[in-house]
Amino acid sequence: MRLERKFGLLLACKDSDYVKKMYGGYFNVFVQALAEEGEIWDLYRVVDGEFPDFVGLHMYDGFVISGSPYDAYSDECWIQKLCSLVQLLYLMETKIMGICFGHQVLCRALGGKVAKSCTGWDLGIRQVNIEKELLPWYFTEDDLVELPSTLKIIECHRDEVWEMPEGAKIIASSDKTRVEMFSMDDHILGIQGHPEYTKDILHDIIDRLHCNGCIESGLRENVRETLVIVAPDSKNWEKICKRFLKG
Repeated sequence: MRLERKFGLLLACKDSDYVKKMYGGYFNVFVQALAEEGEIWDLYRVVDGEFPDFVGLHMYDGFVISGSPYDAYSDECWIQKLCSLVQLLYLMETKIMGICFGHQVLCRALGGKVAKSCTGWDLGIRQVNIEKELLPWYFTEDDLVELPSTLKIIECHRDEVWEMPEGAKIIASSDKTRVEMFSMDDHILGIQGHPEYTKDILHDIIDRLHCNGCIESGLRENVRETLVIVAPDSKNWEKICKRFLKG
């Protein structure tokens, strides 16, 4: 009989030099935000073709799919394999939470559509409006009373969900992105923003995007100025994620 809860992180990005130096890698960023004492967390670098053994999938209580600089609608072999894994886990009714790219992969794999945003990059901290009554059943009445109807989250994307899978429910939206969070059959949760990110990680990302010519100086400075005065509602987002995975 297995007593420990067991989760897997499907890492869809390479570790940046900054995150390796400050946190030891993105795996530690997720563990710090989501893990609790007595749990087992395994790392699978799906971006490098490393996937869990399909035979042992039943041993996991849930999986988290990370963000990525890749497009969720790309036909890269590892992305197609990740979509196949999502479809299998969905049939097994295993909990899967997707973050940013992971949110979009869930949508694609389950029959929705993902594409470039018509309004370009969404970078910084954005206020998200939550339809609390649409949260899955494992959010108790006390959870819903305590949870604000608007939460700020770190955003870093230029792709977005265009069409939802059949049967999916939009739980949150913002003035920039229509599908900020969705659920499906109580064991699928997608979040477009980054509940695991901290301000310093976003600072590093926007600097790298600027150096690579992906964003202009004006956008980078605007995000920098915003980060001085606004903070994400990290604790509430962590509570939402943990309640979904373990509720």
